Amino acid sequence: MTSGGELIIEALKVFGVERVFCVPGESYLPVLDALYDSGIATTVCRQEGGAAMMAEAWGKDSGLPGICLVTRGPGATNASAGVHIAAQDSTPMILFVGQIASTRRHREAFQELDYQQFFGGMAKWVAEIDSADRVLEMVSRAWHVATSGRPGPVVLVLPEDTLTDTAEQRLLSPWQQTESYPGEVVVESFAAMLAAARQPLAILGGSRWSAEAVGQFTRFAERYQLPVACSFRRQNLFDHSHPNYAGDIGLGCNPALLQRVRDTDVLLLLGGRLPEVPSQDYTLIDIPEPGQQFVHVYPEAEELGKTYKPTLAIQASPVAFCAALESLSPASEPGWSGTVVTAHEQYLDWSSLRHTLPAAHTMREIMQHLMDSVPRDTIICNGAGNYTGWIHRYWPFRSYGSQLAATSGSMGYGLPAAIAGKLAHPQRMVLAFAGDGCFQMTQQEFGTAVQAGAAVIVLVVDNSMYGTIRMHQEMHFPGRVSATDLVNPDFAALARSYGAFAATVNDASEFPAALADAVSATGNGQGLPALIHIKTNADALTPTLSMASLASGSD
Repeated sequence: MTSGGELIIEALKVFGVERVFCVPGESYLPVLDALYDSGIATTVCRQEGGAAMMAEAWGKDSGLPGICLVTRGPGATNASAGVHIAAQDSTPMILFVGQIASTRRHREAFQELDYQQFFGGMAKWVAEIDSADRVLEMVSRAWHVATSGRPGPVVLVLPEDTLTDTAEQRLLSPWQQTESYPGEVVVESFAAMLAAARQPLAILGGSRWSAEAVGQFTRFAERYQLPVACSFRRQNLFDHSHPNYAGDIGLGCNPALLQRVRDTDVLLLLGGRLPEVPSQDYTLIDIPEPGQQFVHVYPEAEELGKTYKPTLAIQASPVAFCAALESLSPASEPGWSGTVVTAHEQYLDWSSLRHTLPAAHTMREIMQHLMDSVPRDTIICNGAGNYTGWIHRYWPFRSYGSQLAATSGSMGYGLPAAIAGKLAHPQRMVLAFAGDGCFQMTQQEFGTAVQAGAAVIVLVVDNSMYGTIRMHQEMHFPGRVSATDLVNPDFAALARSYGAFAATVNDASEFPAALADAVSATGNGQGLPALIHIKTNADALTPTLSMASLASGSD
């Protein structure tokens, strides 16, 4: 007979779990004990929100559920930040939560919480495993729910008595992805629509992608000379140096690209949902009837027609749809072939660093140096804030799997995501961008990076304020600064206190040496993490918008 705690870990091993992220708690001690000699790596985090973000980033990178273990009550509520990201970003994830003994329910026992009520609006499924003999069944179901259709988070609640009780060990077969393939008729219908198009455009987004699928779609775009855009924080789905790339549709979007979306007669949305940010507050295309012929490819039927009524709805994952595209080729030279050249030229002009403020010279020169010096497959991670504009608009993503960013706009995400990315890819450079406010949401996880040997390089962009909120404050309540100033620590000193390398950059001329020293100190990715504290001009609210211009009313 095997305990419930041991059965949890046995199930995870069968499904190929290599690593879990946790903050320990007495409510799930049998699971922690089962991890001891399981062969599954355990990353001990400092706060449950950071642990859940790491699990989410692991799931985003791998396509398999990221696993997070937290204790009951406060541990679960802290972890909800990562669950919300997984929900909005369509990321497979399983959160295991300790629970009071089932014999004590409904008495408001110590840290008791109704998890169905708390997580019900965020998770795809929330369930409590009520006996040890149902552990394998419930973990298997959780894995399939998290990965099938539109991926997302699942919460499994573990009562203390379930973990200590025993049950017979039964065989559990390895998991296989539940796939949804497009039919020949809808693929042919899409090809016919494309053949009759005058100015088509593709937008790539969402999850359920792979490097192979990205390659297949790239070849399809080449054959059809199709302009391709990426949705918000999904920019690693298409090589930005490719002549078919038209730019990203998100915050601070290129007006020429937005007009291109409005003018297109056949719009393919593959894998994404076109929610608030990429749709420019739901104004970019008409709801519910788009003015264009709208082809929506998505792995879950419930999303098709939910906001935008498709001309052609195709229930398929990006992986399956891109495989089907391999059989399509245009019968003749597409009539729109000249538009792809214009679209890419517009992207190149918009993303040029010459379009930045004089006051933003420090970050402009830093970004140029990074573009010139770091490897092509560097993984770029970020949370939320105006500093992310330097990434969204200017960074040239070159390969699949090179971006870990939360479409949910969660602050504090960059550092935990970078830790997960580095643990998954120890040979690759991982850069975590974070504003000073963003970094302080999860800065305690720098200790996790040190302990786990995750040799990330953290770039803290410091303007001593919550810059995005200050920008809106200056726009709507000029001259009335409220709750947006920050008194910050010496971030470099904080990093050094962990024994890590750190440097402070007051001017762009200091950055190349600081980066070189950081790369050396991290042992080419095999040592401790490093942190570079970049002090910037508070006047540069964004790469292209200054505080002074708002105060004078010139913008």
